[in-house]
Amino acid sequence: MADELWPTSVFSRRRAVGLAGIGLATAAGPALLAGCGGTDVRSGGAAGSATSGSINWWSWTPDTGVAEKYIATFNKTYPDIEVTYKNFENSDYKAALRAGLTSNSGPDIFSVALGGLNSDFGTFGEFGLDLRPALEEELGTNWRKSFTFSHDGLTREDGSVAAVGMGGVAAGCIWVNQSMFDDYGVEVPTTYDEWVDVAAIFRAHGKDCMAMGAVSDGFVVETWRTIVGSIEPGAWISALKGERPWSDPVFAEGLEIFSRMKDDGIIRDDVVGLTQYPDANNAFMSQKAAMVQMGTWYAQYSGRESAVSSMQAAGVRDPEPFLQMPTRFPIMVDGGSVSPIFGELDYGLSINARSQSTAAATTFALWLTTSTTGAQTIANAIDLIPARVGTEPAWNDIGLVDADQQVPAIQELYEVATESSESRDQYAKPAVSEALRSAVISVLEGGTSPTEAITQLVKTVELV
Repeated sequence: MADELWPTSVFSRRRAVGLAGIGLATAAGPALLAGCGGTDVRSGGAAGSATSGSINWWSWTPDTGVAEKYIATFNKTYPDIEVTYKNFENSDYKAALRAGLTSNSGPDIFSVALGGLNSDFGTFGEFGLDLRPALEEELGTNWRKSFTFSHDGLTREDGSVAAVGMGGVAAGCIWVNQSMFDDYGVEVPTTYDEWVDVAAIFRAHGKDCMAMGAVSDGFVVETWRTIVGSIEPGAWISALKGERPWSDPVFAEGLEIFSRMKDDGIIRDDVVGLTQYPDANNAFMSQKAAMVQMGTWYAQYSGRESAVSSMQAAGVRDPEPFLQMPTRFPIMVDGGSVSPIFGELDYGLSINARSQSTAAATTFALWLTTSTTGAQTIANAIDLIPARVGTEPAWNDIGLVDADQQVPAIQELYEVATESSESRDQYAKPAVSEALRSAVISVLEGGTSPTEAITQLVKTVELV
């Protein structure tokens, strides 16, 4: 389905995160890749038993409850492999992983993203065991055709594969508390002016309009990107690819509109002091805010069980799940358009080449991502767009709050995401990601004009 055919309000009516690059050269340097005698540990053979042992998995995603379901299902087939999952906040994961992988106390399995501010492939890809032989043994030499999303972003320049993809995500959309909109008789906004009016109604009821956090993660950059996409689709990805300068006026215009969102009450005045996780997430799940800027991964909270857990974590007593629905960003300027969705493979499971349990870790990673049962387990969590071709969530088993409304919306969201022509994280280096985030924050803090922020951004990018 063509992206422009997706309705701009409620369809049928629906991790950070950042924009770091695919870079195939590691920032860690070749010295860290060597074992005794200077051997490249990436090509080492399987260590330990493939059917028993204890392994540790580190990641910033999925939520602990989701990971535990993955592990419980895995243990029905492999009861003698004990998997312990450690979940990190987005902002903490990169530092912890760096320390773990450069010592002998790191994980056996770790999650790595194509890019971003937490575990970009350019930094951590060289620490992973080559999984290509195992993938070819499991799926054949054409194993790549078994996956919906390209694994190019997890492949090193020598052709070795550092991780196997778990699934895809896309951003550039918003989730709304449809129950709250219905209770207040408010329509989901499709234009900026409508959004301003909606925000005033929610403020009159003591609620925030859209929850957002600017600390650490790159969600504010994705909001800026979406605003620019409404002004001129394709401009952002062109700049990421080096085809258009960041000094182009469209980027300053996007920052100006973003700043206006704070002035007009769409986002909070103190956004620069809040985090997306947990602050914005908790505000939405506790129904203190009617909207939150999140991507496809947020579909997981459409289910009753996941919603209850998240609402409890947000401090809600005796929670009653509400109807969550995805929607597109409003058209942000007169004469503008609906901003494109941008997405790709979210992350992959990488085997720590230093691990003494690489065989058991490989068993877990390949079972979860390539077996029918494992792929179905991932799909049913609905926090990822299924990576394995032909896999779809078992909608009748998920326990959605309102399947009649939510299933068509999420299905259409997935369809648009898989057809997206714009990648989310692939083309910018980590330093560019941080420079973009700094530009947004400097404007939202109020001490820097959009033009001044762009000037500093351009100077920084020129040094990268």
